[in-house]
Amino acid sequence: MLECLAELFIIHGTPDYLRSDNGPEFVAEILRGWLQRLGVKTLFIEPGSPWENGYIESFNGKLRYEFLDGEIFDTVLEARVVTETWMREYITIRPHNSREYRLPAPEAYQPLQLANA
Repeated sequence: MLECLAELFIIHGTPDYLRSDNGPEFVAEILRGWLQRLGVKTLFIEPGSPWENGYIESFNGKLRYEFLDGEIFDTVLEARVVTETWMREYITIRPHNSREYRLPAPEAYQPLQLANA
């Protein structure tokens, strides 16, 4: 997790705050110490208040319902590859109802233009 966050901080800059739920990954002393050394403060949503974190709650539900419930992975590598493929489709070409069923990244997906069409 620290490696992913470090990469994001390098790409996008170090944030003033990191907002999260009260899950176990943000209770870890190593993560909290690392964030503190970087000067990043932590903010937590109120327990039992998923509406404060609606985007991730929606994504987690779709990840579970549309993907994980229908898959059985034999290896960690297979899980990574198949999950990455699903995520790429979810992020770039799957229409989202929160965007009036428009593509989340329309510039990333352009349908093939047929000649003489």
